[in-house]
Parts: sequence; C-alpha cells; structure tokens
Amino acid sequence: MHPALTTVLVAAAIALSLAAGSARAVPPPCNAGTVFEDRNGNGALDGGERGVPGVQVSDGVAIVRTDARGQYILPVVDGRTTFVIKPAGYRASRRADGLPDVWRNVRTAAGPALRFGGIPAESPGCRNFGLVRDASASARSRPLEVVLFADPQTKSMRDVDYYRRDIIDTVRRERATPGAPDRGHPPAGAADLGLSLGDITDDDLALYPALIEATASLGVPWLHAAGNHDLDFDAARDEDSLLTFRRHFGPDTFAWEEPEATFVVLDDVVYRPGASPAYVGGLRDDQFAFLESYLPTVPTDRLLVVAVHIPFFDAAPGRETFRRADRERLFALLQRFPKVLLLSGHSHTQRHVFHDAASGWRGAAPLHEYNVGAACGAFWSGIKDAVGIPDATMADGTPNGYARLRVARGGDYRLSWHPAGEPGTAMALHAPKVLRRGAYPAWGVYANVFMGRDDTRVEFRIDDGPWQPMRRVDRPDPRMQIENARDDQADALRGFDRSPEATPSAHLWRGALPTDRAAGTHRIEVRAFDAWVGEQRATTTYRLDEIGE
Repeated sequence: MHPALTTVLVAAAIALSLAAGSARAVPPPCNAGTVFEDRNGNGALDGGERGVPGVQVSDGVAIVRTDARGQYILPVVDGRTTFVIKPAGYRASRRADGLPDVWRNVRTAAGPALRFGGIPAESPGCRNFGLVRDASASARSRPLEVVLFADPQTKSMRDVDYYRRDIIDTVRRERATPGAPDRGHPPAGAADLGLSLGDITDDDLALYPALIEATASLGVPWLHAAGNHDLDFDAARDEDSLLTFRRHFGPDTFAWEEPEATFVVLDDVVYRPGASPAYVGGLRDDQFAFLESYLPTVPTDRLLVVAVHIPFFDAAPGRETFRRADRERLFALLQRFPKVLLLSGHSHTQRHVFHDAASGWRGAAPLHEYNVGAACGAFWSGIKDAVGIPDATMADGTPNGYARLRVARGGDYRLSWHPAGEPGTAMALHAPKVLRRGAYPAWGVYANVFMGRDDTRVEFRIDDGPWQPMRRVDRPDPRMQIENARDDQADALRGFDRSPEATPSAHLWRGALPTDRAAGTHRIEVRAFDAWVGEQRATTTYRLDEIGE
C-alpha cells in the first residue's frame, strides 16, 4: 500500500472512531494505528513521541510496513491477531502482566462458548504500539542470551509452585552467581529474551495468569509457543482451539527480531476433534502465507530460529507425528538461510536431530533441531526433596530444567542444559559399587551426557590412568531402571506420581570397568567434549574386593 494512502486511511479510521465516540455511539472496528518510539516507556503515545517508519505489522497472514509517520492499517478480519514484528535495536513496551506489548486480538463478534473463555467480543478501536530504542542491543559486544523453557505443563497451583521454586528461582539464582566468563550472563537480567516451547499448562488454562506472573517476575521479555495441552478442547474446530491461549499470549504465529537472530514462533499443533489421535504436528495454509511474505525480508547474516512445540522429526519410524508434506514445504522456505536452528519440545526427553534429505532437508549442511527437555521433567513426578519439590527426572535420565541459547553476531550459537537446582551439572554417572577383583570385566560405567550428540567424544579413566573411549549405547539409563525397581518394590507410593518408566536414551555412553587393579576403592573420571561449552567432567568410584574360592 502506498504510504500516503496508508496515512489517509489511518487518519480516516481515527477520525471516525473519535467522531463516533463523541456521539457516544459504538465506534466502528479499527485495525490501524501508530508504531511509535516510546521515549518515556509508559506504553502510551505522548506529545513529542514520533512514529517509527518501516516496522512490519501483521495479522498472521498479511504484512504491511509502517509509513513515514509510523502509521499502519490492516483489514478488520474477525478472529485474527494483529502484531508488531519487533525490529532489532528496539525493546517492546510491557503489558500490565509483564509480557511484551506487541499484539492485540480482533474479535468483533461472539465466538464459540468455551470453558476457559476464549476471546471476548468487542468493537476494537485503533491501537498504537510503543517501541523503546535499545542502543545497548545495537552495540552489544557479547552474545545474545536466550532462556529456553519447554513444557512447564502444570496441572494445579501446586505445580505452579514447583515451577516457580524449581525453575524460575534457579534461573534467578544462576543470574546472581554467573559462571565463567565464556558462560556469563547479561549484567542486567537473567537473559535478553525468554522463550517457552508450548504446553505452558496441562489442559487447565485457568492457570495461565499465575504462570505469567511467575515467568514475568524474571523481568525478561518472554515469547510463548502453543502446545497440545494449551488447546481449548471443547472447540469444534482447529481454528478455534487456541482462542484462550491467544487471549493471554497473543498470536500463535509471529516473529521477533534481534541483531544476532530472527525468531519465528509457530503453532504446529493441528487439532482434529473426534479423531484419534486428536492432533498431529503440522502447519496451516495461513501460516505458510505469513512465512512466504515474511521470510524473504529476513536478513541472512544472522541466525534464523524456528520455534515450535511438536518436533519436526517423527517420534518413531513409520509413524507420522509431523505431516511430511508440511515439513518439506517449510524446509524449502528455509533453504536459502545459511544458519538455521530448529527448537521443539513435547517429548519430555532431550536430543539433537540433524535433518537431511531423508526428512526433506536439501540444504548444503544438515539442519539442526534441538528437542529441548521439559521444565516439568517427567510431569513433576518422583520422590520429593527436602524442600518438597519432586525429582522429575525424565524417562531418558535427563534432569528437569531449562536451556540457554547464546547467539553471536553473524549467527554462530551455543547451547547448554541447566538442571533445576544444579545448573552447572552436565552429566550423571552410574557404576556398580563393588566388583570381584579378577572377575570377567562385564560391568560398566555409564555416562548420561545431557547435551550429548552422536558425534560427542566421551572418555573415561581409572585413577590417573590413560583415557579410554566410551561407546554410545541405545539403552535406558541404569539410574532410571533402579528408580523404577524401587517404585515397584515399595509397599506405598513414594511420591504423588512415580517416576516414568525408563526409555532408551539418545545420549548414554558406556565403558567397561577393569577388574585387574589392586583391591580397594578406585576413582572413575569421565570427560565429555561438548560442542558448545567445552570439556565437562564428572567422577564416581567403585571398589574391587578380593574373594577366595
């Protein structure tokens, strides 16, 4: 649309709204306004504050740019959400609940009656959006720091309390005591940005305000993807299944730009009422319309992050958990970008997948997908610790927690996993306590390297002996099998829910323990060479006993 025409239409819409208001009539719907530089940070367009030209504004399908005066206009399409694609070099004003104020829902007619309320109908007036110029981001010499949560998945206010004390408080404590300089955090906050990868709650959408309050207490701009447990399950169709989510969190498909990275957040849960299963991973045509308009405008000199809930890879061979046609269509749009990172949740385990032609990716290098472990771990299950928080270790042996993504200028990135309560722990070891000296060396030490990939080098040594390679094995973590056995043998439940049944881990290594050493206790040391954080070490012991015939 020509800028002059945009200005005229916006002015006309505003004038009509004001005129109707002066006559105490219901103003006509308006999907227009100004994106302005919010110099005093109060979120309102005050005298002397000017519009920001060239900012992209979208309703999830169409995209327009603000004109020379910062004004935009979009058609009033009932049921859509209008949002600003926050440009690099700016911060968003904050809503009253602490979330970024970059969106508004357009709902002019009553929608379906839903248990959790959906989006109420109103006659929306014109809407301005404030941006705060962020010189520190433009001049940032350190990497962009992003905190990643997957699946907080709370079922009750009790779980919200676990989330606050186990996850939010751990992030806050880690900020207060930063690690080594190469893993340091921003000086004024837990991170520059936060991102939750769906299943914010576990079907009880009434918990959203309490979860938002807990997350916003970190003082970090926070983005949310939708998950399958965020649906209005009483909706009759997919188009209405995220109305309550959108009332609280805004658009289900949107973008956010930083100098180091562009973030595209997508709802990839296709709801199928009455079908079994009731949902499948995939994307809608309107989402592709948005992507096909937006992605050609995205610079290729930074990292492109695509964040979803359901993983792009299939959960098991021969089982289509993400529609292949949608995956290939998306991958074709991403192929022009030299640096892309996919983020997903949903599995309540953790792994790295590198897509190639077999899954529809035809780029020059494999496409990395990080399937992030869950904040709730195994659904807040397991025995409680001294302060009443469940163990929550996942079925693959990964402790519950959160991840950090650090992105440098030019798009290079690092990832790290931070177990709740113990953010510096990189692996867990298992070894038998005692073996017979001289026995056949059939027993091993196991290292569960939480961020391990297929190409991760893992080694062990006994006492101060030579380092020996460990072999990656596709089997359950023995620590989880022991916990399962303890639950089986207990006469009463040891927690509200027992720990999950152990499943094969994608990041487990084994080394055979020697039995030809001297009788007594021996030290086992394991080191793993993390692709992003560097060398990580852990130790344990075992004992050799001399047993006569």
